Amino acid sequence: MKTIARPAFAETEEKKSRFLAELVFHDDLAKRIDELRALHPKANHHVNAYRYLNDEEQLIEHGKDDGEPSGTSGIPCLKVLQGRDLINVAVIVTRYFGGTKLGTGGLVRAYSGAANAVCDVAEIIEYIPQGEAELFAEFSDAGTLEQACAEDRITILDRQFDTDGTRIKITGPRERLAELSVQFPMPE
Repeated sequence: MKTIARPAFAETEEKKSRFLAELVFHDDLAKRIDELRALHPKANHHVNAYRYLNDEEQLIEHGKDDGEPSGTSGIPCLKVLQGRDLINVAVIVTRYFGGTKLGTGGLVRAYSGAANAVCDVAEIIEYIPQGEAELFAEFSDAGTLEQACAEDRITILDRQFDTDGTRIKITGPRERLAELSVQFPMPE
């Protein structure tokens, strides 16, 4: 599976209709659609599709036509995300109608073309499952723990000191967190 390093944007045109495509993190989808509706009040549609893993690691995916004929926009965008094996992302395609009807086949081609265009310019990276862990080290091992937490892709969320040692809450790649949890287990 893959995901994006950062949001991306691309614009396409089909028979004078403009298609503004954005690839964003799934967590930002609702906020970004609200922003796009405010930025583009004259746009006709804000079609979207998303794929993400929920807390139980189940794949949730959906495409929304936003007023376009059923199945002509959201599902074609979703199929692009599926074909590229993207996860925890959403594509939003804002359409400005150009005066010429595209027909159902034309809409499918235009929306999937816009989704492909934004995927082509996005920085696609490997998806690495993330998680959180709480670690503990006695003061004599606190430096080693701090060094381990200074690695790339690990973020310290909280740090507490007490009479026994230091407790650190971190987020990062699940595999690495499991290793660190064995090395620096929380006291019982």
